[in-house]
Amino acid sequence: MRWEYDDGRDSLLALYDKGKKQQWDANDRIDWRRDLDPENPMGLPDQAVSIFGSAIWERLGANERARLRHHLQAWQISQFLHGEQGALICTAKIVQQVPQLDAKFYAATQVVDEARHVEAYSRLLHEKLALAYPITPPLKALLENTISDRRWDFTYLGMQILIEGLALAAFQRIRDQAGNPLAAQVNAYVMQDEARHVAFGRLALRDYYPHLSEAERAEREEFVIEGCYHMRDRFLSEEVWERVGLPKAECVAYVANSPALQHFRGRLFSRIVPTVKDIGLWGAKVRKAFSDLGVMDLAELDSDQLLANDAKVAAEFDARTRAG
Repeated sequence: MRWEYDDGRDSLLALYDKGKKQQWDANDRIDWRRDLDPENPMGLPDQAVSIFGSAIWERLGANERARLRHHLQAWQISQFLHGEQGALICTAKIVQQVPQLDAKFYAATQVVDEARHVEAYSRLLHEKLALAYPITPPLKALLENTISDRRWDFTYLGMQILIEGLALAAFQRIRDQAGNPLAAQVNAYVMQDEARHVAFGRLALRDYYPHLSEAERAEREEFVIEGCYHMRDRFLSEEVWERVGLPKAECVAYVANSPALQHFRGRLFSRIVPTVKDIGLWGAKVRKAFSDLGVMDLAELDSDQLLANDAKVAAEFDARTRAG
């Protein structure tokens, strides 16, 4: 802990100020009166079903497809909830661990954000979908690695850059494709907060990582690579296939090699690859891993523009709510 109280870095203090002003109440901002369709709770297109187009999908009747949609969407929201619970723990650690006072200020606002996200996703899951799944093993492994490491920058790297970067892209898919306004609204408002969180991680680590030794930087790059492979495997939905009685091995094999999932994975890494490059963890092993994952072309995306758009879309949801 540093006991100096200077003004700190202007960019972090500006982010802290934005975090204070953008606090919101999930009870008031979200219209919980809306119901979900039990056959397609979030109103997603069938192309969002990861085995869509497979022989297994074609064999399913209307009732079986409706049950599968319900379970897959509940599984996805369950993983969002688990990730937000992990973020709540990690952000509380950041308040304690990070040496700079200005970073502690911002992290304190993020603790409140994460508690609100847990509240919103828990309510969506338990009150509206009425079905929950345990945490998937790849997400559990990454969260445990992030939470257990005692170095403050690893908490930032695992949570702010990797887990929340992936979450932003997953939330975006529902925000932009959901036909149900409640589901779209929850994800839009959570994304507004998460955009600030990723920006927070970028600012802190971009300042810190240039001062690392080559050995220290290599250790963090290995952490990024391992985390990205965990996230690549996160969307195989193995627990769902077992629970609905479909052939697990056949479903996993189809999902792992389907063009739809390859495209979705590309979108998932759109928030991670340019940020990892920006913070300076851009050694040969990281570049090779991203190349092997088929996401190297994402390195040139403008992270600031993506984050600014998240805030813009949330404001548009507010405008439509007021107009309605």
